[in-house]
Amino acid sequence: MTDPDEVSETTLAPRRRLLPVIVVGAVAIVVVAVLAFAVGRLSTLDEPTPTTTSAEAGFARDMQTHHNQGVELALLVRDRTDDEATRLLAYDIATTQAQQSGQLYGWLTQWGLPQAPGEPSMTWMTRPPLDGGETHEHSGDSAHEPGAPMPGLASSEDIARLTAATGVEAQRIFLQLMIAHHEGAIEMAEAAVDRSTNTSVVTFAKGVITSQSSEIELMQSMLDELPAA
Repeated sequence: MTDPDEVSETTLAPRRRLLPVIVVGAVAIVVVAVLAFAVGRLSTLDEPTPTTTSAEAGFARDMQTHHNQGVELALLVRDRTDDEATRLLAYDIATTQAQQSGQLYGWLTQWGLPQAPGEPSMTWMTRPPLDGGETHEHSGDSAHEPGAPMPGLASSEDIARLTAATGVEAQRIFLQLMIAHHEGAIEMAEAAVDRSTNTSVVTFAKGVITSQSSEIELMQSMLDELPAA
């Protein structure tokens, strides 16, 4: 007979491993929300309103698209596996990225800018970073093309593979896709930091970098623990 204490520890282990990552994501959401409230309600920051072709507006539009797909992937895997750790991670990703997508939508509304871009997606990422600002690995990367797929975005074929999978295979596909998805989001967030002086946008982007870097480490460890395909 299995020891009840062992069952309890086995059940709690995934939650204990995920807790620090969830806390990081929650803190990032709170910081961004507080800053957005301050910018929206107080005039002390005295920052210019972004224009429709600005890096701030491009980031807000493109990261919405990116986050919305993250929510889609997370919801797909929750319906295709009974693994508690994967389902808990997927729930955290879905709720975090849905909230942040709403925040990005709210910024554009606050700035009086259209949600639809007047130029191809990622055009803002092809423009040079600010002089004297922070510079990350992909700043000024000529590999980006306006209108091309965003970094880390899953293809329709990728989504079809996840949709058709179940159990461990669904977990494996989800973790592989979401690691690449997070890496792409970090690249976009770094590009925003390098191209913006807007307090809310820079803080939001740095929160994405911190929280999603932590989740990448976790997801890689989860992927490594899966049985060989």
